[in-house]
Amino acid sequence: MSTTEYNGSELVVRALKELNVKYIFGYPGGSVLDLYDALFQQEDIEHILVRHEQAATHMADGYARATGDVGVVLATSGPGATNCITGIATAYMDSIPMVVLSGQVPTGLIGDDAFQETDIVGCSRPIVKHSYNCRSAKEIPAILAKAFYLASTGRPGPVVVELPKDMLNPELKFPFEFPKTTELRTYNPNTKGHSKQIRKAVNAILEAKKLVIYSGGGIILSNTSEQLTHLVESLNAPITNTLMGLGGISGTHPNFIGMLGMHGSLEANKAMANADVILALGARFDDRVTNNVKKFCPNATIVHVDVDPTSISKTIKAHIPVVGCLQTVLEQLQTAIDKSPISIDRSAQEDWWRQIISWREQKCLSYSTDGDKIKPQAVIEAIYKATNGDAYISSDVGQHQMFAAQYYPFKHPRQWINSGGLGTMGFGLPAAMGVKLAFPDKESICVTGDGSIQMNIQELSTCLQYNLAVKVVSLNNRSLGMVRQWQDMMYSGRHSSSYMESLPDFVKLVESYGHVGIRVDHIDELQPAIEKAMSINDRLVFLDICVDEKEHVYPMQIKLGAVDDMWLRKGVKA
Repeated sequence: MSTTEYNGSELVVRALKELNVKYIFGYPGGSVLDLYDALFQQEDIEHILVRHEQAATHMADGYARATGDVGVVLATSGPGATNCITGIATAYMDSIPMVVLSGQVPTGLIGDDAFQETDIVGCSRPIVKHSYNCRSAKEIPAILAKAFYLASTGRPGPVVVELPKDMLNPELKFPFEFPKTTELRTYNPNTKGHSKQIRKAVNAILEAKKLVIYSGGGIILSNTSEQLTHLVESLNAPITNTLMGLGGISGTHPNFIGMLGMHGSLEANKAMANADVILALGARFDDRVTNNVKKFCPNATIVHVDVDPTSISKTIKAHIPVVGCLQTVLEQLQTAIDKSPISIDRSAQEDWWRQIISWREQKCLSYSTDGDKIKPQAVIEAIYKATNGDAYISSDVGQHQMFAAQYYPFKHPRQWINSGGLGTMGFGLPAAMGVKLAFPDKESICVTGDGSIQMNIQELSTCLQYNLAVKVVSLNNRSLGMVRQWQDMMYSGRHSSSYMESLPDFVKLVESYGHVGIRVDHIDELQPAIEKAMSINDRLVFLDICVDEKEHVYPMQIKLGAVDDMWLRKGVKA
């Protein structure tokens, strides 16, 4: 406890310093001006002035995904706070640690429909891990300590902290009391898996004839990529990742059989459908994986490990549930496997691998390169070649997102930054900016489309102000590509409101913001343009690449089918 006294705004800043916050992403307004004044009078925390509060949440989100730290957002009351809702929901769906500091009208005016009053706690309640209403400035440090603890432990997620204007009053002073430890009586996330369940899981794993490891975003969030890789190699098991789990094991690892699900690889979906044991690690069996739940892997014993007990058996029944932190549970599993008297049936395993290799040899990701039109798949492959697979790739949502997931083999965890659960267009650019702030010497590339990029294109101004030299690669197909693909396949080609009939000249637009714009129209221009973009390190570069607008993303699961009921290409089923 300090003998110096501080006003509410200073308590916020002092607490954030104790929590090792480096950046706050926000936009000022009347209810938080006292806090902005306190930020102005210190140098340890840098405030990043965005052009829209939604972008602030996505920047904080991208920063959190890339670093594992808690992203911090600051918004004023009313419209400032409500502009954060989409970004809060994005973080919630993907379990990203974030704390959103929201201004509020003075306590005495709450409920009176005062100017710029909105019940942000009520608005955000379904999409946050927890919320705090500050009603005493003295409690600010303890509230922030709890908010960060909740946001970053167990299953991570966003926490909203509402700060009424009178709580930030510069005239009222209080001692700074920051808790040495943070404990919440009703919040005790389980870390260690139950020993009986661990034994059951290990027995099932070692007795399996057709084992598949299915890992999700929990592997990334728990920083257990190395443990996962060791487990895979010790078992010599095939492994598939969800969209959120890409990079959990290197995309170039021989045991990796590709992403599974709606646009997953043939070998991944076939292996899941034919497995006798599935070891699910930090994955939630969402609908983009399962397809028709009634047809999902009917012959498999499901071993499901997750820190969140509500995710287990939520959609697919787990025969052997294990609740616990992946770091601890993976250690328990590996130790038990190493000590178990049960031997893996290597003959059966070899037969299983021969079957998987036969599916792999069908090369489900092959595509036609006829003509001089640029294929979007070729763009991602060219980016991979130019970056040696070491770039951070942020994406928006749509066909370009799936092409990036399929054709850029992610070698490292936290390298793939995308909105998986909510599917938020406009996420890519600000997320890439957050990554660039975290790792200024690394290549941060936003893969986007002509629809998505316009959702938060105003952040090109923020990039200039803070010299965020990200690369933006727009797969410009003059349409909302994924919408158009579904209309082709399910609505007899009736393209209702999916074509962009008036697009800006992106090169001129980007140049007006002070950046470098490059347009690519022909296939022979592609690789030189990408290499040129990668050679520019001191400015943002926008590549407007005109791709084949008729190209579809394949493979693709057939609606209401089993996990391996798939279209391999137009008119061709698996």
